[in-house]
Amino acid sequence: MSLDDHRTKPASQRFLAPLHLRALVRRHEVWLVALAVSVGALAGLCVWLMTLTTRLAHKILFNISGSGRLSGVEHIMWWRVLIIPALGGLVLGLYNRSRLQRRGAQPVDPIEANALHGGRMSVRDSCVVAFQTFLSNGCGASLGLEAGFTQLAAAFGSRVGTAFRVRKEDLRILVGCGAGAAIGAAFNAPMAGSFYAFELILGSYSLANVAPIVVATLSAIGMTHLLGYETQLLTLPAFETFEWQDVPPVIALAIICALLGIVIMKGVAQAELIFQKFVAKSWLRPMMGGIVVGCLALYTPTVLSGGHAAMGLVYDGQFTLLVAASFLLVKIIASCISIGAGFRGGLFFASLYIGVLTGDIFHAILRSLGAAHLSPQFAITVGMAAMATAIIGSPMAMVCLALEMTGDFALAIGVLLANVMAMLTVRRLFGYSFATWRFHLRGETIRSALDVSWMRRLNVKSMMRAPDAVMPCDTSIRQARSSIPLGAARGVVVVDAAQNYVGIVQLSDLHHDVHAADEKIASMTMLHQHFLTPTMNIQEAVHIFSLAEADALAVVASCTDRRLLGILTEKYALRRYAEELDRNRREWAGEARLRRDSPNAA
Repeated sequence: MSLDDHRTKPASQRFLAPLHLRALVRRHEVWLVALAVSVGALAGLCVWLMTLTTRLAHKILFNISGSGRLSGVEHIMWWRVLIIPALGGLVLGLYNRSRLQRRGAQPVDPIEANALHGGRMSVRDSCVVAFQTFLSNGCGASLGLEAGFTQLAAAFGSRVGTAFRVRKEDLRILVGCGAGAAIGAAFNAPMAGSFYAFELILGSYSLANVAPIVVATLSAIGMTHLLGYETQLLTLPAFETFEWQDVPPVIALAIICALLGIVIMKGVAQAELIFQKFVAKSWLRPMMGGIVVGCLALYTPTVLSGGHAAMGLVYDGQFTLLVAASFLLVKIIASCISIGAGFRGGLFFASLYIGVLTGDIFHAILRSLGAAHLSPQFAITVGMAAMATAIIGSPMAMVCLALEMTGDFALAIGVLLANVMAMLTVRRLFGYSFATWRFHLRGETIRSALDVSWMRRLNVKSMMRAPDAVMPCDTSIRQARSSIPLGAARGVVVVDAAQNYVGIVQLSDLHHDVHAADEKIASMTMLHQHFLTPTMNIQEAVHIFSLAEADALAVVASCTDRRLLGILTEKYALRRYAEELDRNRREWAGEARLRRDSPNAA
């Protein structure tokens, strides 16, 4: 094979593991777990490297001394605060412009990869996302690093899986291993990282998938410990017992966090529209956003970066009610502006700080009313978890994070209640998490990482067949009766002279004596405005069958071009739908892998 042939091959074919190793991984689950260990180690390396380089950038650019972090610094020179975010935004904008000129494809994130692409991700594109996140956070944009290292770690998981040519369901698991391991390593929280993978990246829980996810997360944490990574997780003391009188304030705080989370997600969309309207050049938008963030940081540096160090200040009780309220407002504005202007990053870390401020304000108000039975740290932790659940959509991950922060099971009960109420409120009033809301703004219909690619592949074109009987609209009923006896077909599809669809005639109606034999068959047609097109997926087809109350519908070229292409019966569509649902249910539950790994398997 020549070097040119090697370069023109896709990466999945250029870098393949030896055949006998690929066979082992496909045959036995224990080898998939071994791959998960390697993916976890790579995820830990990504977290360590991105955090180390970003903190180094903060120290150099903002002149931070000692071990301080950007959001916890009391004072930064005003000219640095104004200039550095703007210059960082300009560099990011120019980089994005040059990249779009070379390659216009948008990177696929882990949720989208698992939902639509069978777990396939590009390491090259993910490196771009990681670099954009580094630029954004390094210059002080009010966002976290999680978008960068989860993207890169998930891409490594996908790449390892494609090198061993694992099955699609196993490739999706390895993507979840990478993203979940990165979150677990960032917080030194293996349970939180594991549930993050289940809830966000895979979209479902499964006993068969526990081993690779958990092992990958532990491997990532081990790698960060080996490299001397300083965790971003706050260690808190245990709190008082959670009692029944605490239920109403916890529910109220959860609902407030949910409503505020909806405001933040909609605020991101509004910020994007404002920048698109008033800043015509897309590459200038990050610079303009950097100027706004810099102006907000003149009031308080806590708006810069994700806000981890500032969370510690809130827990220490250093903010009064008015100060906390003002900091909450500017942090929300800064985060919305950062994403809306085009900076790269996530709202996970930022939502934790926003939730901490919300809980602190809520407790201060209760205390001023003489109704504060909860301790301030309890309310702050509940607010942190409920806000992250409302925005990110991962309730059990946040329960585990709170438990791993405190070791307090009583607190975990309160957090669980708050997370459930926050999730229910967001689903009822809004219906999206931040990730799926971003997909919605782009025109995608996915609501989670559950694999729906099969639904798009199972379209009308793949299921339709040729109609049993087609007749011109000027055919007389007598001729139609003589040509098509009872039982010869389900119905007759009627077309005009240009082969455009006119309607369908049921055979039982055709042979009924109500209509005169000399009338045209066109007078008997029904379902004139109900038809299918080849690009409709199975869900859309089933919905139209329900609206039309029909057993079969014609398939036409498009909504404007009514040329007849075929016919599809509701019975066949429902059967194929049920078959695919059952197959995917077995994949989600890991039943296929359990059967392969059974000692009695052939």
